[in-house]
Amino acid sequence: MLLVPAMVTAALALLPVAYLGVRVLESGGGAVADVLGRPRTAELVARSLTLAAVVTAGCVAVGVSLAWLVVRTDLPGRRLVGVLAALPLAVPSYVAAYTWIAAVPRVNGFTGSALVLVLVSYPYVYLPAVAVLSRLDPAMEEVARSLGHGRARTFLTLVVPQLRPAVAAGGLLVALYVLGEFGAVSIMRYQVFTTAIYTSYRAAFDRTPAAVLGMVLVAIAFVIVWAEARSRGRAAYALGGGAPRTRAPDRLGGWRWPALGWCAVVLGLAAGFPVAGIGYWLVRGSSASLDVATLGAAGWTTLYVSAGGAALATVLAIPVGILVARRRSRPVRMLEQATYVGHALPGIVIALAFVFFAVRFAYPLYQRTPLLLLAYAVLFLPAVVGAVRASVLQSPPILEDIARSLGRRPLGVLREVTLPLAVPGIGAGAALVFLTCMKELPATLLLRPTGTETLATQLWTETGSGAYAAAAPYAALLMLLAALPGYLLAQRLGKNGVTL
Repeated sequence: MLLVPAMVTAALALLPVAYLGVRVLESGGGAVADVLGRPRTAELVARSLTLAAVVTAGCVAVGVSLAWLVVRTDLPGRRLVGVLAALPLAVPSYVAAYTWIAAVPRVNGFTGSALVLVLVSYPYVYLPAVAVLSRLDPAMEEVARSLGHGRARTFLTLVVPQLRPAVAAGGLLVALYVLGEFGAVSIMRYQVFTTAIYTSYRAAFDRTPAAVLGMVLVAIAFVIVWAEARSRGRAAYALGGGAPRTRAPDRLGGWRWPALGWCAVVLGLAAGFPVAGIGYWLVRGSSASLDVATLGAAGWTTLYVSAGGAALATVLAIPVGILVARRRSRPVRMLEQATYVGHALPGIVIALAFVFFAVRFAYPLYQRTPLLLLAYAVLFLPAVVGAVRASVLQSPPILEDIARSLGRRPLGVLREVTLPLAVPGIGAGAALVFLTCMKELPATLLLRPTGTETLATQLWTETGSGAYAAAAPYAALLMLLAALPGYLLAQRLGKNGVTL
């Protein structure tokens, strides 16, 4: 019942890889060997992996520290900090990059790219860490402390193992996001795989070098996904079926104000700085000539294509997420890993793959909204798959066994037991995809119907010509539209204990 739709999802996710494979095979082994043997290719591998590793480590450090301070301590104003810490999800990386490069031109290259990507990506780790820490029952820790274990040992032996799957899943999303990032690294003038592929597609008639670089990027993504799955192992976990007992917060003592200062620095740099930069261009800029009709049309288009992409990604991800949670076989794990491939590819490669597919096999879809929605779904499937998987894992399988023992058929069990229990995770994943679709740029540039503009494409057009003041209204509306669902997502995760 679930295997066939899950296989369809995996096939769609692998379509860009098939496109790359066709391009590589058409070029012949000699051309492939020539591209792989270039010193530039090895340099791009080192640059991309270094950036992904540094950003992932930074996001884990920032996300887990903020989550611990918000959930487990008596941090002053921790409820407000908890809400504000999720708001960088509403800040597109290219918006943050252009505000930084406009204000501090010297912050560019690797340093600027890593700084911007950590500031906009740490919520991928922070939100699931908050969800897990909120649902942990303090009873086990109290028992450990009563047996003579210190606070640090209790945290390392009891809390960290339960926190690790959620943090690993968030770190995986960050690593794949960084590998496929295009806007921020372009503005920061730091050459990685995505910029090299984009330049190759734009500058040369021969697409072979770009296709080969894309296949290398796919191989790197497979290694990262395999490593995350290996760290997760075959273990399933459930955090309990009822509400955990309220836990007394850890007292920070003299560390309260330094901890609050740390939170203020992170939030100020992640959300305050871009907002201040956009505000500056709105107030002081001289190149803006606001067209309200164009702004409104771009905003409406952004909302409906993002909602469509989120809905399609959710429908495609549900069978995969449930299968992975309940059937730990190797074929099922391979289906899950296939859904992560598109997230690691740059949007330009995804877009060209779907152009190739539409022109050859589905021409009525060419330059139509459904093709753009399909590209969104392939790009952001992992967010929903991970959320559904984690939510189903947190519901005890015995509930489904009881339903079957009472005569319910598999479809009835799925409809009446499994899906209702997974609704918080499904909603969280869909909301995250909705937010991410709003900010997506390269695929939207190539696949949007002729004459259709989103806030992201309008923003990119204006910044590309140096009209920062003209771009500011689109950036401001984009962040405003994304802020509300980002806030609701943070609230929902905190209340329901959903992990992504």
